[in-house]
Amino acid sequence: MRTTNLAKSSRGRTVAYWVTTLLLALECLAGGIIGALQRPPFIGIMKHLGYPDYVMTIIGVWYLLGGVALLMPRFPRLKEWAYAGLFFIYTGAIASRLAVGDSVVTFMGPIILTGLVIASWALRPSTRSLNHNI
Repeated sequence: MRTTNLAKSSRGRTVAYWVTTLLLALECLAGGIIGALQRPPFIGIMKHLGYPDYVMTIIGVWYLLGGVALLMPRFPRLKEWAYAGLFFIYTGAIASRLAVGDSVVTFMGPIILTGLVIASWALRPSTRSLNHNI
């Protein structure tokens, strides 16, 4: 009985990891392309927040690379950096919205995405963790 519960728990954890990671990676890939190409609606948001256009390209490229890193097999240190970078991007978006006095509604996207970063990181299998290689 205990083995069955562990197997179900492990399977559920794996499914939760892949759901959160795929949602996060797809958002990174789509957002990265839109950002790197300075396309709407993100160009308007960046202007509203007071950032120069070139920052959007830099963040877009990093964002795209972060999404790819999350999906790649192996390279656990690169994944740790990707998680950290995404955490900084999303919490930076929250701070930027706060700085310009935006409404609470504008915080929901970055808050949800920060939650996905934390969930994906916490649920990652040992094979995708730095501890696996120690």
